[in-house]
Amino acid sequence: MPKGEWTWGGRLERNSISDAEQLLTILYPSASREFLSLADPSATPDDVQEALRPIGREIELPRTIVELLIEHIEYYSNEDGPSFSGGTYLWSNEPGKDPTPAQRKLDVVDSFSMAVTLMLSTLTFTRDFRAVARNPATGKRLDYLEEIARRRLTAAMVGLLRSFVVNVFDADSDAGEILVNTVNQQRQPSRQVLSSLHRELQRVRASLGEVSIGFAKENLESLESRSRLFEVGWTWGVARDSPEVLGIDKDFRQRKGVAEAAPYLYFTVNALDGISDLFSDRTIQLSLLDDEQQRLAAALRLRWEAAQRYWSTIATFGEGSGGKDWPLQDIPWRTTDDRESEYFSLMVSTLAIQDRESNTARVSEDDLLRLANALDELAQRGRITRRATRNDPAISFHHPGLRLELVGSAELDGGPSLRWQLSDYSAVLLKNTLRLTALTQNIALRDRLIRFSEKLWDHLFDRRLRSGLGEGLWDDPGLAYREISESFDRPSWYFTERVVECLTLASHVASRKSPQSSVLETVARDSLSEAQSRLSYITLELTSAGSSSLHRSLNKARLDLDHAQGIIFDRPATAHAMASEVLRLLERLDIAGADAHEGDF
Repeated sequence: MPKGEWTWGGRLERNSISDAEQLLTILYPSASREFLSLADPSATPDDVQEALRPIGREIELPRTIVELLIEHIEYYSNEDGPSFSGGTYLWSNEPGKDPTPAQRKLDVVDSFSMAVTLMLSTLTFTRDFRAVARNPATGKRLDYLEEIARRRLTAAMVGLLRSFVVNVFDADSDAGEILVNTVNQQRQPSRQVLSSLHRELQRVRASLGEVSIGFAKENLESLESRSRLFEVGWTWGVARDSPEVLGIDKDFRQRKGVAEAAPYLYFTVNALDGISDLFSDRTIQLSLLDDEQQRLAAALRLRWEAAQRYWSTIATFGEGSGGKDWPLQDIPWRTTDDRESEYFSLMVSTLAIQDRESNTARVSEDDLLRLANALDELAQRGRITRRATRNDPAISFHHPGLRLELVGSAELDGGPSLRWQLSDYSAVLLKNTLRLTALTQNIALRDRLIRFSEKLWDHLFDRRLRSGLGEGLWDDPGLAYREISESFDRPSWYFTERVVECLTLASHVASRKSPQSSVLETVARDSLSEAQSRLSYITLELTSAGSSSLHRSLNKARLDLDHAQGIIFDRPATAHAMASEVLRLLERLDIAGADAHEGDF
């Protein structure tokens, strides 16, 4: 922000995804953590106001945010309605050929997902700001912002519905053999594995029968055949031949899709993250969705549940019976198009963790331990917690990143095949670790995950930009890896937004009640019982002739024990420490009393 002005774009020229990520670095923490709210200047913490002072002072800040949000939404709208183009995030996969202007305008799932999160954060912000805004002109701008935000939210939800795909293939095809070999950690006969897969995925197949809005069902007819396998998730954009979503009141055109009808792990993970915001506690409590959006959200939830259940089943197939590893633990993960990468293992671990977040009743500590071990190995393989060697191929995870070919993109306008670049390995790893920390009730595992997350954060902290417009933001991987000669002084909003998500999640994890040890609670109760018993005895023995200072000491000890009794369930260690302090006081009084009696004798 040179000279206090908001500047769109960072390392790359602005696009719909980058702009949303830039805005979310401010709005996501504000919408997720009440104490970071920006809508009410009187309630905004001083340090937050100081950090955002270049945007605006006190009452100016929320008004400036309103105008930035309006500018963003209007900029990515045209005669057809809201645009979700990939823009500068879309790279040519063919040397010497640049993407055509029409290809740059292709809608991308990342933009749909980011728009869902940003528009929900926007509606939360307008709701909060409206409660304190008194200026009629401000009220009109809030009305307009809410109107266009709702329109963009609906369009993004429609885009996500039309990007959901089911890829069906023969069990004896190359893709089928790869999938069977991936899940067959027990080295069983293929026919037995196919039978088990068919049984384990029955609930997924049944739920897919209910998916209808914006989805072509023709390819689902053969799913019941035991000779057919399938994958579920999101492709990179609106799927080829995806039908329009009917009954939409908002005035926008649903553009024809070109993306291949096969799921990508990366886009599936990001789609699920955005969709989960639609039925978060915040969205429900504030009633952020209108009737039409609630219908779309219900349709998206069917897809969300089916995708999570599918990938969790595949990732943990066999449940590690006989002491064998899960397929997820057989790193690196191999996709059905015959690519292998630790990056894919990281994506699958994310999907497995997401499934356990939504089904906490069936989470076992063994599950969480397996996932923790997988994340630890991924950190080592990614050279985050292990030293990189000379010409180490793992450095490419961080720069330039993993390339994903966007199959179908070359069909438009005679342009080259396009690719997507993944380079958020370390940030996703930290986010997964924090999510796992929030799930565990095992003290030893929680402590281990916290120490692990601190190592990951140290790595990320070292990668902050040290100069230029992006000073203090992310990402300069060359600061962590000497082998990377390229340096940066402009922020990557792609990476910075993901780090902000991690910091927000870390704040949430830190505020949660820590799991307690039953052994520690027993020790605390025994300490309190002894302290209360001794206090009663010494009070009877010493207070009749005691001084006023002695009375005060004993009364304070009694109050401390009462307080310790009240917190013993939530904070047994603290209760034990307070009881120990009282016991030390009583021991000193007891010794002093014994010395006095000896002197009298």
